[in-house]
Amino acid sequence: MKGSAVVAQILKKEGVEFLIGYPVNHVLEAAAEADIRTIIVRQERTGLHMADAVSRVTSGERIGVFAMQHGPGTENAFGGVAQAYGDSVPIVVLPGGYPRRLLNIPPNFSAFMNFQHVTKWSEQVILPESLPDAMRRAFTQVKNGRPRPVLVELPTDILAAEVPDGWTYTPAPRLRTAPDPRAVTEIAAALVAAERPVIYAGQGVHYAKAWRQLRELAELLEAPVTTSLQGKSAFPENHPLSLGSGGRSISHQLHHFLQNADLIFGIGCSFASTNYGVAMPKGKRLVHATLDAADINKDVAAELAVVGDAGLTLDALIIEVRDRLRGGPRGRATAVTQEIKQLKTDWMAKWMPRLTQDTKPLSPYRVLWDLMHTVDVANTIITHDAGSPRDQISPFWEPTEPLSYIGWGKTTQLGYGLGLAMGAKLAKPDKLCVNVWGDAAIGFTGMDFETAVRERIPIMSVLLNNFSMAIELKIMKTATAKFRSTDISGNYAEFAKALGGWGERVTEPKEIVPAFKRAIAKTKEGTPALLEFITEKAEDFSIF
Repeated sequence: MKGSAVVAQILKKEGVEFLIGYPVNHVLEAAAEADIRTIIVRQERTGLHMADAVSRVTSGERIGVFAMQHGPGTENAFGGVAQAYGDSVPIVVLPGGYPRRLLNIPPNFSAFMNFQHVTKWSEQVILPESLPDAMRRAFTQVKNGRPRPVLVELPTDILAAEVPDGWTYTPAPRLRTAPDPRAVTEIAAALVAAERPVIYAGQGVHYAKAWRQLRELAELLEAPVTTSLQGKSAFPENHPLSLGSGGRSISHQLHHFLQNADLIFGIGCSFASTNYGVAMPKGKRLVHATLDAADINKDVAAELAVVGDAGLTLDALIIEVRDRLRGGPRGRATAVTQEIKQLKTDWMAKWMPRLTQDTKPLSPYRVLWDLMHTVDVANTIITHDAGSPRDQISPFWEPTEPLSYIGWGKTTQLGYGLGLAMGAKLAKPDKLCVNVWGDAAIGFTGMDFETAVRERIPIMSVLLNNFSMAIELKIMKTATAKFRSTDISGNYAEFAKALGGWGERVTEPKEIVPAFKRAIAKTKEGTPALLEFITEKAEDFSIF
């Protein structure tokens, strides 16, 4: 059996249903021969973003896989792998490699050498008989520990070579790490002793599928809950104890409770410093529960810490906390939830004029508000893009079901959201999958809307077009005044139609909701839809 066929058979044994890629990489043809659906994109980065979403929305139970050509294909793919690494997403990357006689000889690009800083495991296969072992190592790494990309570079002559008979392959196991019981006891004592604790949940809760446990602990402690952008939807935001998610823009109630907390408990998070996440207030007592010991004391000092799977950690904490509380809450819930409700009411009153604004050009906040009140939020998976769309939607969108919001921001590549929506739709075909982006983002990855059309991936794409890089206006005043450097333009609804999808440009406030309904109907018919809303150059965000 040829090396490419061996790789395809291993992918099939690992439960891979579709392989996303860009040719020439002979694994793509071998995968098709093995009845694995091959999906060809217009550029490598978008394909990696699609694989990324497959892993995200399934809590890593299905691993997204991407294959690309050696040389330029591998070079072009770097950004997509770096994004997955920054956001801790498990994907398997299978770049082709130059023939072994040319491997690692300049200027030939070596994936093995160049991707080591954006993967948790990088390997170069140099013997055909080593293929099963290399794939076993890769899948074991990607399924266990901190979720991050793994890479196996496959030289073209290895893929064409015959692999000796007798090879076998058993799918890699999924293993979980339990926390140290002594650390759990210390943390439980600190949580019960705190007067104003806040729980900060990251995407480790998603990967552990620990949503029930998170809610149970919060209700036991009667403690408010916020999430990172990556953890958004891990806790229902219509719950009375929800503070919403933390990003560059946040709610007033979240800001208030963090500032007044006497203990902040981070579960399934990294506490990494980023401009696009909520900063922990100085001088607070921090307790850190994470899967990766490398994150502890990296960006913030933790008074107490524990390493372990978020679900197992929460299970252990619930037992300890319940024992210390002698079976039930202490009666704080009413005061805490009323405080949250009052702060939220005051904050929403300030923003409601923007969320319901009846002006032209459209308020982007009105577009997003109407979107949330038109779709079935529980059966929708939505993602933002970098820049203004992220900061406009994340504080106000209220997910009620786990994995219904794909949040990101450790690194902020424009155009990421399109691939995420497409990958989410592949993994969850019964969901309405939406990406919200701006006119800058579509300039990076817009041609892959054609991939959605061609590959029958009916997403709904919401484009906010203000003919400007509005978020840059304050920092590029001279460049804009002299050279109009922040001006960008295009008729993106016509662009979508030219690529075979549904496109519609909306300029009237009263047409926002009807346009959404028409686009949703088109997606149900199997046609990707792009709605282009002509919006004002908004520069206001909920930032404290």
